[in-house]
Amino acid sequence: MDPVAATLVILVLAVVAFVSNRVPIGVVAIGVALALFFTGVLTLPEALAGFGDPTVLFIAALFVVSESLDATGVTAWAGQLVIGRAGTRRTTLTLVITLLVAGLTALISINGAVAALLPLVVVVAARAGIAASKLLMPLAFAASAGSLLLLTGTPVNILVSQFAADGGGRPFGFFEFALAGIPVVIGTVVILLLGGRLLPDRTGALMPVDLVRHVRLLRQQYSLTLDTGTLLGPTTGVTEVVVAPRSPLIGVHVCVGMTTSDGDLVVLGARRGDEPLKDTEFQVQAGDALLLQGTWDDLVRRTSGTGVLAVDDPAQLRRSVPLGRGAKRAIGILLAMVILLATGLVPPAVAALLAACALVVSRTVTATQAYHAVSWTTIVLIAGMIPLSTAFITTGTADLVANGMLSLLGDAGPHVALLALCGLTLVLGQLISNTATVLIVAPIAIAVAQALDLSVQPFMMALTVVGAAAFLTPIATPANLMVMEPAGYRFSDYWRLGLPLAVFFLAVAVLYVPLIWPF
Repeated sequence: MDPVAATLVILVLAVVAFVSNRVPIGVVAIGVALALFFTGVLTLPEALAGFGDPTVLFIAALFVVSESLDATGVTAWAGQLVIGRAGTRRTTLTLVITLLVAGLTALISINGAVAALLPLVVVVAARAGIAASKLLMPLAFAASAGSLLLLTGTPVNILVSQFAADGGGRPFGFFEFALAGIPVVIGTVVILLLGGRLLPDRTGALMPVDLVRHVRLLRQQYSLTLDTGTLLGPTTGVTEVVVAPRSPLIGVHVCVGMTTSDGDLVVLGARRGDEPLKDTEFQVQAGDALLLQGTWDDLVRRTSGTGVLAVDDPAQLRRSVPLGRGAKRAIGILLAMVILLATGLVPPAVAALLAACALVVSRTVTATQAYHAVSWTTIVLIAGMIPLSTAFITTGTADLVANGMLSLLGDAGPHVALLALCGLTLVLGQLISNTATVLIVAPIAIAVAQALDLSVQPFMMALTVVGAAAFLTPIATPANLMVMEPAGYRFSDYWRLGLPLAVFFLAVAVLYVPLIWPF
């Protein structure tokens, strides 16, 4: 089979598989790499080269850095510090939330920032008497805008920087994205503030734990006289567990105030049904509720067995406590990585890998946490789709598509060519991952730039900007989907506010970007 034809057929099948949403993304990506090998388009080392690509390793390491900030309570601290002082007006809350999530996204990724702030935003909305649906879509959309502020904001930034270097240009600097990102964030915030009427008023199906109310409720139900601050802290906490059927604890004699057999946890309180058990020794029965106190590590370890069922996962509660154990180390390592990335003393992948290793060695995160923090779906997607970009270039497919597009456009000029590429990216980005979209369109954009004898820099930056405009559907980005259930959104809710934002991003990509990065 002709290599060009084979590459195009594989591309079409991959897009269909992505859009159908019936085949796991990782399977599609690996299938693309294998198909390129079996059709003879690429050799086996070329087809699997994406799994050893420095860009992929860079992105994987950034997930670990993001996990350290989330797990140690740095993100919770920033959220409570800022949002907690924003008052109860929707416009003020929207302004504060959008600016905060944009800043966090630049450092810890879109999904990490949204996941960390989502519970806090829902709680704040409830306290202010505002529907969460009025704040959560701005949270997700502003995160996409904030991803354009720094190189680390999204995998797309890292990919287009590498594409620019490979396409005859240069990699983008760590802070260079902010030249486009700052205007985008400002414009996004303005649209979100003015577009309040475009947001639905819905009731969400999920309510996260409000730590203040949670502690107050525990003190009331277990008749505790302890000060609230002693229950949840940076190193120690409490968790409520229910004794499971056939638990080895059944029949054990317990009294409030005693420690567990290992001496690592204290029984602060107990309940049987609606009645608290205190001041007397009792024999544990299935269904009894126990309130345990200890270090967070011990709580996580002791509640992960089969003897008890945790009412609230201590690992999740721990993330909501500001500035927990290891927070200073996480911040210090993050700053060191940023300095390395900004100065270019070492390659980006090396800087991120050094940071990830330092976090594990310093016990800021465990090795298990580090492995679980990596979004392997994203890694496999990028590693599997990189060979398709390679095939587009080596087989001449990108040149063929670019020449066909330019023949249709005639002498319309570079702005029209850029508009066509950005329009294609915008449409695909609503249906499939924006990462996969950029991996598909970037080689074509490079071929167009080279055919017109233009710089690749404006084309790559424009793809980055419009690639972030995934606002029209809940499936466009994980962040959009993440806020859907807590806010009670419907599929059709997104395009109302998403459409003016998408048009704004497209205008920035086509009209503003070439002013900063000339053709």
